Amino acid sequence: MCDKCGCGHDHEHDHVHEEMEMETLTLTLDDDTEMECGILGVFSVDGIEGKEYIALLPLEDETVLLYEYKEDEEGIELLNIESDEDFDKVSAAFGDLFDDED
Repeated sequence: MCDKCGCGHDHEHDHVHEEMEMETLTLTLDDDTEMECGILGVFSVDGIEGKEYIALLPLEDETVLLYEYKEDEEGIELLNIESDEDFDKVSAAFGDLFDDED
């Protein structure tokens, strides 16, 4: 019986476990403290033209943070999503993307 996968069958597997390494980003908060976050993804949202958004997961927390995302030759800029309507659209788009990956 295979002890490694627990399938109950008498066979051998090539047990290869790929460890996913998440890219990270360090946020500097308003009080100048820093928070290390994993980057879940950068995505656009139907109905909001010309903008991209980023989903971050703080390494010490399980709350997803959503920001407007801009990147140019000077680096990355994260902006708060000011409009409640836009935030709702971005949250829904993130939820759809996340559900598709499950």
